[in-house]
Amino acid sequence: MASLDTITERSDSAVQRIIDVTKHSRSVVRTVLIEDIEPLLQSIRAGVEFIEIYGLDTVPVPDSLLAECERRRIPVRLLAASVANQVFKTEKKPKVFGIAKVPRPRRLSDLSDMTGDLILLDGVKIVGNIGAIVRTSFALGASGIVLVDSDLGSIADRRLIRASRGYVFSLPIVLASRAEALQYFQDNAMRPVVFEADGDLGVADLDGMDERLVLMFGSERIGPSGEFSDIAAKSVSIPMNPAAESLNVSVSAGIALHARARRNLSR
Repeated sequence: MASLDTITERSDSAVQRIIDVTKHSRSVVRTVLIEDIEPLLQSIRAGVEFIEIYGLDTVPVPDSLLAECERRRIPVRLLAASVANQVFKTEKKPKVFGIAKVPRPRRLSDLSDMTGDLILLDGVKIVGNIGAIVRTSFALGASGIVLVDSDLGSIADRRLIRASRGYVFSLPIVLASRAEALQYFQDNAMRPVVFEADGDLGVADLDGMDERLVLMFGSERIGPSGEFSDIAAKSVSIPMNPAAESLNVSVSAGIALHARARRNLSR
């Protein structure tokens, strides 16, 4: 593979592009910085359109990433350490990163033709938990996630991309209002099940349900809102030590998705 060009001047147009994308005060987000090998590879494989990928001139760019970029015709350049220090200043400098165009936001209608279960997260705001659920959902065959009251303005949130290891682009994730989500589930005659401490069913019972489900989770403190609990066909509980107050929501989602994996992965 050919040697890579190195950006050595602050005046290079790519440098300002990188600086712009790291600003927290952007009102319109059209591009996003994606960092580290696994998120980059997963984003590329998911079809995200990259403007350019960069590595530090002090660290070799992995061959696996170079090969994927060559195959997708994504330009790759190195960033001189002196320039990287000016760009990231007090931030931790990623060893390899890319600037990508933010994909079109997904809509609830995008979920209609799929067959795997949906995950609804109501009031789950910790980005690390959302990211972990995204990874597990993709791995165990869920077909999409609906986020209500998450405080996220876009799924192209640098924290979420990092927490999900790039899988945030590999399945539809929809930001919706509570009213929009309720209307969608009712209009499409979907069967929601809500996870509560004293549910009608145990999590093992999910394996015997062959229809598509909406698995609904809320925050650890209060669970899903009353509106979602009211439309649930069934409530489900996860057996646990009564001395434990609760399970982390990402753990609960993982247990539920594992119980549904036979059905979802077969599709």
